[in-house]
Formats: sequence, C-alpha cells, structure tokens
Amino acid sequence: MALFSLGLTIGVPAWSQDQVTVTATRTATRVNDVVAEVTLIDRAALDRAAGRTLVELLSQHAGLQFASNGGLGKTASLFIRGLESRHTLLMVDGVRVGSATVGTPSLDNLPLEAIDRIEIVRGPMSSLYGNGAFGGVIQIFLRQAGKGLSGHAKLTAGSNSYGQVAGGVGFGNGVVDAAVQVQHTDTKGRSASNPKAPFGNFNDDRDGFRQTGGSARLGWQALADWRLELLALQSTGLTRIDDGPGADARAEMDNGLVSLSARGKLTPGWQTRLSVSDSSDAYDTLASASAFAALGVIKTRSRQLSWENSFATPVGTALALLERTTEKVSRPGAPFAVSDRDIDGLALGLSGTAASHAWQASLRHDRNSQFGGISTGALAYGYAFTPAWRLGASFGTSQVLPSFNQLYFPGFGNPNLLPEEGRHGELSLRWTAGEHSVRAAWYDYRYRGFISSGPAPVNLPRVEIDGVTLAYEGRWRGLDLTAALDHTDPKNATTGNANFGKQLVRRAQQALRLGADWQAGVWSAGATVAAFSHRFDDAANTRRLGGYGTLDLRAEWALSREVKLGLKLNNVGDKAYETVLGYNQPRREGFVTLRVAFP
Repeated sequence: MALFSLGLTIGVPAWSQDQVTVTATRTATRVNDVVAEVTLIDRAALDRAAGRTLVELLSQHAGLQFASNGGLGKTASLFIRGLESRHTLLMVDGVRVGSATVGTPSLDNLPLEAIDRIEIVRGPMSSLYGNGAFGGVIQIFLRQAGKGLSGHAKLTAGSNSYGQVAGGVGFGNGVVDAAVQVQHTDTKGRSASNPKAPFGNFNDDRDGFRQTGGSARLGWQALADWRLELLALQSTGLTRIDDGPGADARAEMDNGLVSLSARGKLTPGWQTRLSVSDSSDAYDTLASASAFAALGVIKTRSRQLSWENSFATPVGTALALLERTTEKVSRPGAPFAVSDRDIDGLALGLSGTAASHAWQASLRHDRNSQFGGISTGALAYGYAFTPAWRLGASFGTSQVLPSFNQLYFPGFGNPNLLPEEGRHGELSLRWTAGEHSVRAAWYDYRYRGFISSGPAPVNLPRVEIDGVTLAYEGRWRGLDLTAALDHTDPKNATTGNANFGKQLVRRAQQALRLGADWQAGVWSAGATVAAFSHRFDDAANTRRLGGYGTLDLRAEWALSREVKLGLKLNNVGDKAYETVLGYNQPRREGFVTLRVAFP
C-alpha cells in the first residue's frame, strides 16, 4: 500500500496524468485515479541517461538517494526516503529480482537498453507485495513490440574508453508479437577507490566494467480477451573492484529471469492472471587481494507462482492474490545452516474513486518457513476540495525478513534476528493549474526491530524517519521544468543505545534536484542539477562525507526522422565526491550517441 499523493507523478509532465500505472494497486489504473505517490520514468528519460548507472538515474527523483562503491557495475545501495536499500523491492514485469544473501535488489547489472519504462511507488507496499516492500517498489518493464515491423540501434562512445552498442527488433500483427533486445557495454573506468578506503582496500588501478545482456518478450493473443506471454532477461557483467593491492581483483555478475503468464477475462467484471517465474542473482569472485574474500559463486535463486484476480464492484476494483515464493541460496565452502525458505502470501485490496473522493485499502498475510505468520495492512484517502487543491492522508504497516547473510554468515550473522516491522503515515497537499503542479508531503516512519549494520547485527527497538518533500512540475515558454526539495531525518531513536539520535549511515538530510528540457524543431537540449548535503559513513557519525552538487548537460539533433545524434556531459564541474568513504564517484565525462530507429 503506497502512501498518499493522489496521483502526482514526478518524472512525467503534470499535464499528462492519463498515463497508466500497474504497480500502485497491482491493476492497470490511470495515474490520476490512484491513491499513491508514483513516478513514471519513460524511455525518453532513459535515453538521456548516457553514462549514468541505474541507481544514479533513480536518485534524480524526489525521495531517492544512492551510495556506490564506484561507477558502472560497482556495488550500490538505493535509499527511499531514508530507509535501507533492503527496504526496496525490485521487480521486472512482476518478477522479484534481488539477492537473498545480502537482502538487497539487483540494481548493478540490469541492461538499460532492454527497459521500456520504470515505475516507482514510495511508501509501505508490504500489504500488496509482502517481504521487501518496506519502503517502496521499483518495477521495471521490458520493451514490447507494437504492430508491424520495428527496430532500433544505438552506438555510444565516451570518456574512459566507454563504448556501447545496442539494438532491438520487434514484430506484431495483433495475434502474435515478439521483441528482442541486445546490449554490450565496455569501459576501462577509473580507480574505484582512493587512499581513504578502509581495511587497506585502496588500489590505484583502473576498475572497468564489461556487460553483455539482452531480453526477449513473446506474446500470443490466444482469444479476444486472453494473452499468453513468455519473458526472458539475461545479463552478465565483469567488474573490476578494489579490495587492496597485489591482485587484479574482479568479479562476474550474472542476472537472469524467465516467466510465463496467462491473463484474461473470466467474466465481464472478473480479470485473472496466472504466472510462474524463475529468477537468479549470482556474484562470482574471480580474483581478490583480500584475505577475507572467498573465491567462488554466491547465488540466489527465486521461484514464484502467483494468481491475481481483480473484480469490478460498486465501490471500486477489488483485488485477490495468492502467491508462493521459494528462495534458495548458496555460497563458496560450507553451506549456511539454513539455505532456503518458502513464503506463502494472501492479499486483498480495494481501490476506487467517486466525485472528489479517492480511496485505497489492502491487507496481506504471509506465512514463511523461518518466522511463521506476518500480517500487514494499509489505508489511504484523498479529497479534492476544489478542482485545483487536493488533500490526502494514509497509514500503513510493513515488514522485511533478515537476509541469509544477516542470519547465518559464519562469524558475522546472528540467527536470533527477527523481521523488521514498520508503521508509516503521510499527509500531502497538491495544487494543479493548467500546466503547473506543486506538491507538499510530510511523512513519518517508525519501525521496530531495525537490523544494525556490521558483524553480529541486532534488532534495535526503535528507529524513526520523518521528512518533508516539496515538488514542482510545469511547462513555461516551451521549457519542461521540474524541481524537488527533500528534507529527511533518518535517526536511531533507541534510548540507551550508544548511537541514540545519530543520523543513519550514508543518507543526506537535504537534497535538491532541478531539471529543464527544451525542444524546438530538430533540436533539443536539457540540464539536470542534483545537490546533496553531507552524510556519515558510520553509525557513530564520526566519519563525515562532504556534500556535493553535480550538473549534467545534454543536447540532441534529429538528422532525420529516423536518425538522431546526441551529446551528453556529466558532472560538468568535475566535482570530486564520495557516497561511500574511500570510493570515488565519476568525475567529468562526455558521451556521443548515434540512434537509428524505424519505422
């Protein structure tokens, strides 16, 4: 269940609220009708992201921040409204994608060229999605073929010997459709670390990244109201890392998924979807300079079976969901004391609108093989007291299970850990007039059993996060403009704890984002500004990471309807900054991209 903002969508123009989201309610719903704070990132925005990682792209939107051990292909964390990275659920077309060993989403190795769009929903979503959806859901949708024959190709060259070639082809005739995408990326990169890296991990070499990936989507419109679909994604990346001098440390990442689904109408008011999927996340340490790193593969395999049903009722759309997820993990050497778990879930939901009112409710019960039963729920209500002004309020609970590393890793884990449980509330106010929209939102998160970082983790009795977001979207004299200002206060609220009142690790309290895009004829140009205040790299707040700001510039020239030439300059001011102590973020980089599309 998402916290309320009555359909304001950051990342899509405020005057285009007729777009559709499926993540907020698990059913296709117009953005302007949902009681959720949703961000839609379309293909055009992805095309403007040359040289940026997926987490960097996501962090350009209100409420999201990231921390990274370098650039492309390096370990990264994403924080939604100050929550942990493990509190975000990542899905690809309804399939969970993540590591159950570390408990985080797989954000470092997904091929951006395979993506059609991204939906972000902030707030507690456990009552619809279960484990992991503690602070929000990010859902990625892969490209799909339209009618007729279509294709596209892309060639990019840039700083640090960056090169990318990608392409795809699609065909559809109304009965069958097929879309295939491929991508290869290679960069020599810069040194991921600097002399401040802890544990002697600094190594002054170039830490590049090479990735090959692709996707396929096959669909068959079996009957007028029924569709069968097969989806596959595969990506393999070789990343060079720094864990000390003396070896060319490197690791291979492998992510894959396959899913088969059937959806259609059983009656005019009853739609159903049955799906089965298999996804994997593997990290293979090939070489290391660290005496603490074990060579070999750490792998998560997740299998999921779900049956979703939506019903048209006089008070809105009702949802009934049955779901079973099985997670299995493996590691080099001796296996964990427990290496698998089963999670069975049942969820019910209701969402609807009438006149000036909007509402959403959901309730879910999960039973898992490690911790027994956990129930979550959420309620939200919105009221438009004038055509321009809308007020909203919501409350929800959420949960996330400890990862296998947190529970069982030798010399590190704590098998007595319990699931984290949260209570979240939000108030919001929105004003919309013509091509302009302004939103203000206040949120308060309180959760019990927060799992501390580092070895021998424990459940902290209480952690609090509260914050305010102000956001604007509009169009002025041909310019599409966006602005967002966040103030977040994530802190340890456990009385008597040595770090009571301290700021949670690697989160900035203030963030400012500005964007502008302009188009006239065959020319387009844009700029993005992102600025973050200081953060700390440890729970005691003794290791301070300075604040920073970056400016990205872009321009594109349409040589013809089919061919476009783009230029991109990231971090124009060549700012040196860190989001993790001792690990460098990319300095100034330039990219040139040639795109060809038909028809």
